[in-house]
Amino acid sequence: MPPIPELEAIRKSQILQAALRTIAANGCANVTMADICKAAGLSKGGLNHYYKSKRDLFLAAFGAFFQQIFQRSGETMAEHADPLDKILSFEWLYTADDPDAVLGYPVLFDFMSIVVHDEAYQQLFHEWVKNWLTLLKEAIEEGNASGRFKGIDPEPAAKGISAIYQGIATRWFLAPELHSTRWAVDTMRRAIIGLLDSYQQET
Repeated sequence: MPPIPELEAIRKSQILQAALRTIAANGCANVTMADICKAAGLSKGGLNHYYKSKRDLFLAAFGAFFQQIFQRSGETMAEHADPLDKILSFEWLYTADDPDAVLGYPVLFDFMSIVVHDEAYQQLFHEWVKNWLTLLKEAIEEGNASGRFKGIDPEPAAKGISAIYQGIATRWFLAPELHSTRWAVDTMRRAIIGLLDSYQQET
């Protein structure tokens, strides 16, 4: 009997989510295919039907996670009419009990540790950054078109905003005893608004 595409997609999603949960809990270096089989409720042969190696599975899992985050980010931005509010709409990144944060930060930092030495992971990271920049540039371009911003160059501004989010998130997650959620949100807002103001002053 030929595979049913819908069921195949569901099973793949179950495997990828099981892989992400396992990576978040233990780190890539400590996760085996047997661990993921157990988490997904599959036999070794069942898992091998979809992913032939741990590397292939991990790359697919990271890619699926990034798409999940981008989908949520786009939906969150769409809730706001004002372009600046869209850009500042990522406070959920600094919410300790948010499911995407609980899962996402261990996954992201584990992924980034591999990026340094692996070309395929580097390409995936490049796409991750590129997609963030696209979301932010669209909001800046909307602000320019509506007159909310004054001719801000979207590319460098988006890179600066993205770096602000990532830098604050790194400190907030890895050193929470020194960087509270209140600090993260307040610093994020001040830094991004200040950056956009500086671009407007230069034009």
